[in-house]
Amino acid sequence: MDAQHRKDNDTWDLATSVGATATMVAAARAAACNTADPLIDDAFAEPLVRAVGIDFLTRWASGGLGVVDDGVRRVLDWFVDLMAVRTRYFDAFFMDATTAGIRQAVNLASGLDTRSYRLAWPPGCTVFEIDQPQVIEFKVATLARLHAEPTADLRMVPIDLRHDWPTALRRAGFDPSLPTAWIAEGLLPFLPPEAQDRLLDTVTAHSAVGSRLATEIFVPPTHEMMQPITYQWREHGFGIQPSDLVYDGVRNDVAAYLDHRGWQSVTTPMSQLLAENQLPPRDHPSPFVDNAYYTAIRLGESK
Repeated sequence: MDAQHRKDNDTWDLATSVGATATMVAAARAAACNTADPLIDDAFAEPLVRAVGIDFLTRWASGGLGVVDDGVRRVLDWFVDLMAVRTRYFDAFFMDATTAGIRQAVNLASGLDTRSYRLAWPPGCTVFEIDQPQVIEFKVATLARLHAEPTADLRMVPIDLRHDWPTALRRAGFDPSLPTAWIAEGLLPFLPPEAQDRLLDTVTAHSAVGSRLATEIFVPPTHEMMQPITYQWREHGFGIQPSDLVYDGVRNDVAAYLDHRGWQSVTTPMSQLLAENQLPPRDHPSPFVDNAYYTAIRLGESK
């Protein structure tokens, strides 16, 4: 698989471009579940990765890589730590929202996420998942073969976020008059800066007072940081470089942007999440410590 870069109106499946990063995330989640003292529990991550069929990611997800190179192990450890605390953060966000009485949730660019199947949703919860049609079709079919059942009223919305997804969401039964819990996990850096603003504006326009939004800005590791593992990836047919797939350009600060549009935001740095979860220190600091995580609550109209 050759290195891939973003183009306007590009498309992908779970083995190419941005779609392959969703598979990589699921593989890291599976690896995080296989640690001695796992922070998360996602029994579906490994079989979903296996079904995609990228050899390197399948072996990583199942614990069969047999890594001996210290540089490769270091990069994999970074990703496992990232996915463990990131998954835990967004899991807690949804459960906190339901504890507050919210019964409508939207997962933007849901990829291979399985919160609709593995979280303990209270009765009466409806979860909407939005992603490319081929991504949703693959996930639904694979989970059906595993005899997995959603733990909420799950409504799949197969549409590209660059198209008229709000209309598709409403047709699936979404009610903008009700408070909603939204997540955009691992999404914003894969949007051009102006598209990030449009997405946040659209979410705001469809969020009743009391709605909540969790998202993040992450800094993909550079080619230099990834060098120890790049050769290994290519040897196993996986040529994706996350830093090649994000859009450059100056972005608005998410918290400030939302706060001027009627939200109240709390920012949590990755370093805090690592410390709170008491992850063991690594020989080399994680390159993801500059990532930022945001939880916002809709209070009213724009300032």
